[in-house]
Amino acid sequence: MAPPQNRPGVSRSGFSKKAQFGLFTSYVAAISGAALGFVLLVISLVSPSSFTFARNAAADVAAPAGQLSAASRSTGKSVIDVISGYIEAGSKNARLKEELAIARSRLAEAEAIRSENVRLKALLGVRETDGKAVTAARLIGSTASSTRRFALLSAGKRDGVQVGQPVRSATGLVGRVLEVGNRTARVLLITDGESVVPVRRVNGDISGFAQGQADGTLIIRLIDLGINPLRKGDVLVTSGSGGLYRPNVPVATVANVTRDGAVARIVSDPAASEFVVVEPIWQPITELRAPAAQAAE
Repeated sequence: MAPPQNRPGVSRSGFSKKAQFGLFTSYVAAISGAALGFVLLVISLVSPSSFTFARNAAADVAAPAGQLSAASRSTGKSVIDVISGYIEAGSKNARLKEELAIARSRLAEAEAIRSENVRLKALLGVRETDGKAVTAARLIGSTASSTRRFALLSAGKRDGVQVGQPVRSATGLVGRVLEVGNRTARVLLITDGESVVPVRRVNGDISGFAQGQADGTLIIRLIDLGINPLRKGDVLVTSGSGGLYRPNVPVATVANVTRDGAVARIVSDPAASEFVVVEPIWQPITELRAPAAQAAE
């Protein structure tokens, strides 16, 4: 049979003095700790203030760690607040941009309505001043890629429009009716090369003819040749000579002076004239009285 110390599963601590001493020391320490804890528990129950110094000392020792933890929490909260504030500011900025775009759109719409009202009021003023308008209509089309200059009017025979009647906007002469349909009419613009309008300078009795050049300008040819009295900026109006166009309708302003006349820019641009007025053919009073005088004779 094997010796007891060599048997498997048998502890060797019982046969070692060192092991026995260590085991005894652990028992003593456990019992002492339990006794000390019991004594401290009794003291804390009997006199709680006895451990105030210990609690304060522990609080002082733990204070740096607490401050560090509080600072970490504050920093983390600040970062979160900054991020959330940035996100909120971004969403507010997007809403403000959208509201600004809507406001701009409404402002443009209001400005367009105001501008249209101004044009309509000006056109109404023209009709009220003249008292002879045949009809008011829109220019709904014009030539874009041709050497001729025509426009399409949204009024025709059913509206009383006839060939030869002058067409003007609130700012000046546009042209005259060339062809008439039932619902539309074709207008020969004053910038067309076949258009010739008798004109005169507003200041002074300087008369001539304005002929279109198909490029938005007019050639002014004076009746009396000699020293050219025209100056840049002079305003030219219809003279009423020969009938057709009634006098004093603005036509153009002088842009460049030539040897025997000038180059002028039209006052009423057809591209910017949405509403126009068709007027009856104007005839001088002397011409109207001539047949009556002849009949009396």
